[in-house]
Amino acid sequence: MFVQITTFLVENIVAFFVILLLARFYFQLLRVGFRNQIGEFVLATTSWIVLPLRRVVPGLAGLDLATLLAAWLLQCAGLWLRVLIVGGEPSAGAIAGVALIELARYSIYILIFAVFIQAILSWVNPEAPVMPVFNAMTRPFLRPLRRFIPPVGRVDLTPMILLLLLFVLLMLIDGGVRALMAP
Repeated sequence: MFVQITTFLVENIVAFFVILLLARFYFQLLRVGFRNQIGEFVLATTSWIVLPLRRVVPGLAGLDLATLLAAWLLQCAGLWLRVLIVGGEPSAGAIAGVALIELARYSIYILIFAVFIQAILSWVNPEAPVMPVFNAMTRPFLRPLRRFIPPVGRVDLTPMILLLLLFVLLMLIDGGVRALMAP
């Protein structure tokens, strides 16, 4: 029981910070402003790990590599701890690869969350102060779909189509991981 509780805590605490680091990375990549409740929270909870890394890891072509590296290293550390807790012998290569896959999965989860919140807010409160954050995060993914899928009546179906595509992508990632793990 102690192993399950410890594994659960490590997994969820690490996932919390990794998702925040990825959100910070995507906010900068997609030019989402940090002057809002979400942006300020993300900066406040991730600066402790990002700012020291920025002294060593420079950005590249507008990409905040320090934040991305921090997310990957933290995910690697979490996976390594989980393997040690259950009594396994961690393999550096396997942990590095699984961490990359987990970052891709978390990135998709962030986009799914943003699409859900953006769609709900567009119906309930389109003038919400956080609406520009979710619009900026989803616009690059919804814009190409809107070229091919016109609104039906006054209802935009592109968020639903994007969600379907993202869930299919998650299934493909899970299938690829299972295929790699098969003996």
